[in-house]
Amino acid sequence: MAVVTFSNVRKVYPLGKQQVVAVNGATFSVEKGEFAAISGPSGSGKSTILNMTGLIDVPSAGSIIIDGTDVYNGINLEETQTDTGRWENTGNGKKKVKTTLPAKLDNRITGLRRSHLGFIFQTFNLIPVLNVYENIEFPVLIGKKGDSESPVDSFSKEQKEEWIDYLIEKVGLTDWKKHKPSELSGGQRQRVAIARALVTKAPVILADEPTANLDSKNSGQILSLMKNLNRDSELQTTFIFSTHDTRIVNMCDHVIHLLDGEITKDEHKTGSDSYGLAEVQ
Repeated sequence: MAVVTFSNVRKVYPLGKQQVVAVNGATFSVEKGEFAAISGPSGSGKSTILNMTGLIDVPSAGSIIIDGTDVYNGINLEETQTDTGRWENTGNGKKKVKTTLPAKLDNRITGLRRSHLGFIFQTFNLIPVLNVYENIEFPVLIGKKGDSESPVDSFSKEQKEEWIDYLIEKVGLTDWKKHKPSELSGGQRQRVAIARALVTKAPVILADEPTANLDSKNSGQILSLMKNLNRDSELQTTFIFSTHDTRIVNMCDHVIHLLDGEITKDEHKTGSDSYGLAEVQ
């Protein structure tokens, strides 16, 4: 079953009077439970595709379906543009500018981000004043918006505490539960970010160059952790990476190769269990 589906997706950015085509006609599906990578050189469009998957960027055309929900259903993307938070309707020879997305679409996107998508950033993006437990708990405290509901919304307080403690144990941070980010190493901070991404039981976890700020030892440990989490029957999580790291690509069982905004190869294979020679136990 596909959890992410792109159909003829385009993304065009305005650059003065010119337009830059970042993604051109991307069509692919990622199945539930895959360990997938969007791979290509700098400027190939991989981060743009990841951002559109994460509903951070709005496509210029095409269809994106997240776990059965057609995100932009009812919106004519061909007659709209988004740029720095502004929504422009360019149909009928007129230009109407709004400062936000249409309310119905905004609610749909916000709800899906919370319930279906987890994010792991290369700069960790932890909240400095919160400890490990509190950083992981934070997404659970954000109220429901739109029609999307996370499985943890029905948890009791005790169940939520047990679930967070379980994730802290899974990422190996039980002894650092009360520590703040400034007291952790880079690898430990990334582990917190992984647990935070998993806490709402989102079916899809997106990771943008997750090893960019880590040394080889920590990179190997983090990728092994994510591979093990991907196989955990309790979590049933799909991972999608944006990366040009060939060692991550080798670990993936599905690789979407990009060049100049176009998919050159949609590859299914048997992924490696280790992060090359960099993996250290």
